[in-house]
Amino acid sequence: MNERMPLIRLAKREDFEGRKVWAVRFLAFVFALIVGMIVFGVSGVNPFTAYGVILKTSLGKISGIRQVIKNAVPLLGVGLALAPCFKMKYWNIGAEGQITMGAMAASYFALFWYQKLPSALLLIIMCLASLVAGALWSIIPALFKARWGTNETLFTLMMNYIAIGIVAWLQGGPWEGKPGSQIIPMFDSKAILPRLLGVHIGWVVVLLLTVFMYFYLTQTKHGYEIAVLGESERTARYAGMNVSKVTARTAAISGAICGMVGFMIASGVNQTLYANLAGGAGFTAITVCWLAQLNPFGMIFISLLLAVLSRGASGLQTALKVPASISDIITGIILLCMLGCEFFINYRIILRGRRPRREAVDEH
Repeated sequence: MNERMPLIRLAKREDFEGRKVWAVRFLAFVFALIVGMIVFGVSGVNPFTAYGVILKTSLGKISGIRQVIKNAVPLLGVGLALAPCFKMKYWNIGAEGQITMGAMAASYFALFWYQKLPSALLLIIMCLASLVAGALWSIIPALFKARWGTNETLFTLMMNYIAIGIVAWLQGGPWEGKPGSQIIPMFDSKAILPRLLGVHIGWVVVLLLTVFMYFYLTQTKHGYEIAVLGESERTARYAGMNVSKVTARTAAISGAICGMVGFMIASGVNQTLYANLAGGAGFTAITVCWLAQLNPFGMIFISLLLAVLSRGASGLQTALKVPASISDIITGIILLCMLGCEFFINYRIILRGRRPRREAVDEH
C-alpha cells in the first residue's frame, strides 16, 4: 500500500495558528531580502547600501513620505475595489480601463465646465461622473456574463485597451490642446483636488473607504451574498439569491471605486488626462489584493510597501546608478516570495511514509 503512494503529497492545512501564519510571512519577506542582497551583490552594489538608499529615499524626508503616500493611494483604492469581485470569484481584470474611463468622465467637466461652476461643486460633479463612468464600464462584462456566460477575465482585460484607445483618440482629436501636440490641456486650479498635509485629499478618502469596505464585506447582507456566491453559485441559487443581480451590483461597485481612483489620479496627481494615466495600478492592485488575502486593512500595509519600493527604485537609479531593471527584479522577488509563502500556509508537504497528523490521530 505504501509503495503505491506518491513520493510527495499535499494536504490542506485546517488549523494553522495566526501567529504561525504571520511568522511564515515574515520569514518569506526576510528570505526575499536575502535573495535581493545576492542580486545587488552580483550587480556590483553593496546590498546594505542599496537597501539603505531605498529607505532613505522613500522615508528619509517629508517629500519622500508624501510621494510614498501618493503612490499608495491608487493601489489601495483599486485593491479595495477588486476585493468584492475576487471574493465572489468574479475575476475583474479591467481596473485599468475603469480607472481610465473614470478619469475621462471627470476630465470632461474639468476641461469644459470649470468656468461655469465654483470649485467645490465642480469637484463633486467630477467625482460623481467618475463613479458613474467606472460603474457603467464595469457592468458591461458582468451583464454579458450573466446573460451569455462570457469569460469575464478576457472581457474585462480587452476593455482596458478600448478605454485607453478612446483617451488616445481624444488626445489627438477633440480634446487636443495645441494642434499637433497630442496633449490634453492642464486642468484649471478649480478642478484640482485640495491638499492635506502636502498630499491630495484622496488619501483620506481611501482610508475611509477601507473602513467602509471591511464592514461592507463582513457585516452586511450584500457582503454575505458575495461570500456565498464565491463559495458556490449553486448554493447561492438554492438559497434564493439572484446571481445575475449580485454579480452586476458587485461589478458596478468595483468599477465605480476604480473610476473614482481615476478621478483622484487625474485631478490630484497629474492634473490632466492622457492614455496611460492608470500607469499599471489596476494590475499591481491585483497583487495587493492577494497578498492581503482580501483583507481591506491588510491592503494598507501592502500598498505602502509597494509604494516604498517604487519610490526607493528612483533613489537607486539616482544615487547608485542602478538600472531600473534591477529595482524591478528586487520588487518581483519580494512579491513572488510573499505570494509563494501562501502555499505553505494553506498546504503541507507530505513525503512517502509520513502521514498527516489528522490521519494518525483518526487511526488511533
